[in-house]
Amino acid sequence: MLTGIVIDALDVVRMERFWREATRGRTGGLRLRFVPTATPKAGKNRLHLDLAGGPDWEAEVARLLSLGATRADIGQGDVPWDVLADPEGNEFCVLRPGHPGVLADSGLVAVCLDIAEEHRHAQEAFWPPRTGWDTVESQAWGFRLRRTPASPVSLVMGPPAAPKAGRNRLRLETARPGREAGEFLDAGGNEFHVIGARPGPPPAHEGGRDDADA
Repeated sequence: MLTGIVIDALDVVRMERFWREATRGRTGGLRLRFVPTATPKAGKNRLHLDLAGGPDWEAEVARLLSLGATRADIGQGDVPWDVLADPEGNEFCVLRPGHPGVLADSGLVAVCLDIAEEHRHAQEAFWPPRTGWDTVESQAWGFRLRRTPASPVSLVMGPPAAPKAGRNRLRLETARPGREAGEFLDAGGNEFHVIGARPGPPPAHEGGRDDADA
């Protein structure tokens, strides 16, 4: 099952604090786990997080900027959401009311993995059994998984995918009791983590190969 997101961080304490406050501790039960790295971010991430802006989305964007976020331009143009970056440059989106698939007014509402068009069908087959989440929507833009139909956080995958330049800075983490633990590659070459058992409830601030058994 999907248990969380692993995020490389130059300053683990600062990043934990930022994301705890950015999500208001609302992560749908997913753990945000920060691991130290000495490598700065380079290029657009393939995996990013979406937060709900809520009815007063402009105030929510201002709040996030006050926490240390910055506005980001990734070529999105005129879109009905705001693209920001966390203190280490990781892109994330603030979704406005009425955005498709948003089931909450605050906190984390989507984990988005960019995938190449040629990997779409393989990824749509690969991820449901590894997350324990079901496909609730499949459209031309991609597909969406949820733990249950009412779960506030969805896992969204679709093209295009940024060119891969080294190891992904944000990675999915899954639990497979009795299976081999470690880091593996999905059907599109993206790293993900497997732990042997699901961790306990996250604290307030946390909310290779294609191995068929991973």
